Amino acid sequence: MLANLLSHVKESPPVSAARPTSPRWYHGWAPLLFLPAAVFLLVPADWPRWAFMWLVAFAIYVGCKWLTWRRTPAPDAPLWRHAAYLLAWPGLDANAFLNGDRDQAKPPNADEWLFAIAKTAFGIGVLYAVTPLLPADKPYLVGWVGMVGLIFTMHFGAFHLLACAWRTLGVPAKPLMHWPIAATSVSDFWGRRWNTAFRDLTHRFLFRPIAARVGPRSAGFAGFALSGLIHDLVISVPAGGGDGGPTAFFTIQGLALLAERTQASKRLGLGSSWGARLFTALVLIGPAPLLFHPPFVERVIVPFLAIVGAIQ
Repeated sequence: MLANLLSHVKESPPVSAARPTSPRWYHGWAPLLFLPAAVFLLVPADWPRWAFMWLVAFAIYVGCKWLTWRRTPAPDAPLWRHAAYLLAWPGLDANAFLNGDRDQAKPPNADEWLFAIAKTAFGIGVLYAVTPLLPADKPYLVGWVGMVGLIFTMHFGAFHLLACAWRTLGVPAKPLMHWPIAATSVSDFWGRRWNTAFRDLTHRFLFRPIAARVGPRSAGFAGFALSGLIHDLVISVPAGGGDGGPTAFFTIQGLALLAERTQASKRLGLGSSWGARLFTALVLIGPAPLLFHPPFVERVIVPFLAIVGAIQ
């Protein structure tokens, strides 16, 4: 086993050597299949719901990280870069991180550093300055505002700072969030702007294989369906309620993506810039309570906010 892992980071063989074979289709999938199952089977029933949620999410993330690393040949990448990808970068584009060179890594300027710091500070401010002021008898509101703080602190802030640090070192690590508020369509939001780590994963291991067989539209819808199921595992199961809400949310996203590409959508005005933006906002914001439903917000997020000291 150890020799097999080390062979992944050895230097390339000489040109005269036999051509390396591609990894078989099942290589790298085991952790993604077994780690979440182990969490569901082994975690005690009396664990806090927030701890169960984070452990499920971490198990799925570790499985995805391993899959992308195991299936990405990078014989010329130094050992430290392999370790950094596995342990110190939340993105899932293994090829860019491991095989990209300094020319592909646009170094951040001072403005970008300040912007990343500002987003982190804003998230911390929402968590520890705004959330405590909200009425305790409105747990759903408290949880939603707390989630905004958490997302800005981590996804928009800390992860952007990490991307800046890696690009300063010559590693092409793009921010995972790319101005989601500027999305011009549902496909633009999910395809280019929101959490590109998951986009990179599903595009490589789900969209392309399925699209080759049944076409891009069916493949895109399958990606949303899978995302819904994964979010139900991470959100609804630990919360002990709201089952099917996340799947319904992402089903709506998939249907909206298909709808905005039809001729009927253009006749309804969705082809215009403002029409498309309004449609995107309605599709994303309107069904959001299906994704972050009351059982999750009140039973998982609110207790977690208390653990991190954001509320009493």
